Amino acid sequence: MSTFKAKGLQIICLLLLFIGISGMTVFAAADQHIYDDANLLSKAEIVELEAVATEYSQKQDVDFLFLTSADEQSTDIITYMSDFFDDWAVENNQENAVLLTMNIATRDVYLAGFGTAETTLDNKRVDLVLDRIISEMQNGDYADAFRETVTTSSRYMEFKPGVNPENIFLKTWFQVGIALLLGGAVVSFMLYNSAGRVTTTASTYFDGNNTRVTETRDQFRNKTVSRRKVPKSNSGGGGFGGGGSTGGGRSFSGGGRKF
Repeated sequence: MSTFKAKGLQIICLLLLFIGISGMTVFAAADQHIYDDANLLSKAEIVELEAVATEYSQKQDVDFLFLTSADEQSTDIITYMSDFFDDWAVENNQENAVLLTMNIATRDVYLAGFGTAETTLDNKRVDLVLDRIISEMQNGDYADAFRETVTTSSRYMEFKPGVNPENIFLKTWFQVGIALLLGGAVVSFMLYNSAGRVTTTASTYFDGNNTRVTETRDQFRNKTVSRRKVPKSNSGGGGFGGGGSTGGGRSFSGGGRKF
């Protein structure tokens, strides 16, 4: 009986090892995440961003990709992005990805979520990410824009689908503030009830028989008008896209901007 149990444990261990190795090979195949065809990044930035993309890709089981172009004659950015991903998915045997694509020649940027990311990074969340990176794109901080895309998208994926991750009620600082306010109110109420009652009022020392108001007067002195300059919005151009399907039939969430 003991020999049978030992063999059974060996088989179970081998199965667990095989399952673990199989899970690791999915992301081992995707050894490149930065495709800087426009040469916008330095070698040091590429090395750093590859490390960031690898870390969060393993965390979310979704590959984070960055694709750049400087082709003025290229097709629209959605078609360019779709054709790239169809080839990439076949070569890497991977369908789950978040792909940030930009064309420096046309000043277009597009963010798409494929596979499981189509749900965890839906169109609304894509727009929220674009809101955060558009100023960096306008300033030419492309490495920072991709880093922000990876970290913010990964954070959004931690929330249930359909939930707005930027809802103020989900913010830690807001929850802490509410807790402090409630705690302060409770303590104030307890202190108020524990103190002695005040029996004297203003009327205690007021002699109504010998005190009279002899005159009242309202006088308008002056009027002051102030002007305030309203700053112009510095947001990017109008949005476009909103998800779709590649030529290879892969559906995706998405959204794009001019920068």
